[in-house]
Amino acid sequence: MATDIGASLQHPRRSLGNRHRSQAQKFLNMSQNDSDYIGWAEQSARQAVLHDFTHPDNWRVLVETKLLAGDDSGIRAVLVELFSVLGRDPDSLNQLEGVDMSEMGSEILEASLGADPLDPDAWWEITNGSDGGVDGFCSRLRILDLRDIRANVLFSRRLERLRDSGYEDEFLELSKLVLAHRPNNHETWGELGRMHERRGEFDNAWMCYDQAQLHFPEIPARDRFIERMESKMDDNTSASWNTPAIDSRVEFLSRMQSLAGHPISSVQETHAEDEGVLPLNEVDVLLREERLTEAFFLARRMAAEGIEGAIEKVEEIRSML
Repeated sequence: MATDIGASLQHPRRSLGNRHRSQAQKFLNMSQNDSDYIGWAEQSARQAVLHDFTHPDNWRVLVETKLLAGDDSGIRAVLVELFSVLGRDPDSLNQLEGVDMSEMGSEILEASLGADPLDPDAWWEITNGSDGGVDGFCSRLRILDLRDIRANVLFSRRLERLRDSGYEDEFLELSKLVLAHRPNNHETWGELGRMHERRGEFDNAWMCYDQAQLHFPEIPARDRFIERMESKMDDNTSASWNTPAIDSRVEFLSRMQSLAGHPISSVQETHAEDEGVLPLNEVDVLLREERLTEAFFLARRMAAEGIEGAIEKVEEIRSML
C-alpha cells in the first residue's frame, strides 16, 4: 500500500484534480443560494489538491472555499501546507500573526505562486531569466527541508530543468541531496542513474538503479541496466564491467546517510567499542530519534555487508517512509 501511495504522489493525477476542482466550483456557485454547499465545495477542493498539488488553481479554489466560510485559521493552514510543498519553512508564517487572513489570504497565496510557480516550466522561465537565479536556487535548496514527498517531487522536477539546460554538475550534486531527504523517490534515482550511465560512470549508475528498483520493483531499473551492460560486452563495444564491490556500495550508502543529516560517526562511535551491542541497535537509535532517512541508508549499508536481520530492517523502514 505504501508503494502505491508513493507512486501516485509522484505522478500527480491532473485529470482527477481537474474533476474535483470543477466539482468544487460547481458547489461554490450553488452556495450563493444555499450556504450548506460550502462544506461540499471545501471537500471537493481538498480532493483536488490531494490528487494534483502541482496545479495552482486547485489551491486557489481551496482558499476561496475558506474565504466564503469565513475560516481564517483554515486559510492559514492551507498556506502553511503550500509553503511545505514549496520547500519553505512554515514557521515563516509566524510573522503574519495578527494579519486578517480573510483580507490578505488570497494576496499571500498569489504572491507565493507568482514568485515560486508550481509548474516546473513556469518556474524555470523565471529562474533562468533572473540574475543569479540558478545560483540562488542551488543555495536555497541546500538548506531546505524536503522530506514532504510533494516538495521532494516538485524540486526533482525543477532539477530536471537544470539538467536539461546544461547544469549537469548541479543536477548530480543536488539530486543526491533531494534523495537524502526522501530516499523512496524512485523517479529521481532513475534519472540520476541515467545521468551516470550516460557519463560512463557505471558503478554509480548501478547503485542508483539499485535504489530505484528497491523502492519501485515494478520497474526493474537495475536489471535492465545489467542487461544493457551485458549486451555491450557481448558486442565488444564496452570494457568488461562487474557489479560494484561491497566496499563501493558501503561507501555510497555511507555518503547518502551523511547527506541525510547527522555525521555517520555520531551513532557508530557510541557503540563501536561496546561488543555487547548488536549492530542493528545503531539503526534503532536513529529510529527512536525519528531520523528515518539516516536509519534507512545505515540499514541498507548493513544489508550490503551481510549483517543478519538488516534486510528485514530495510523493509521495515521503507514501509515507514
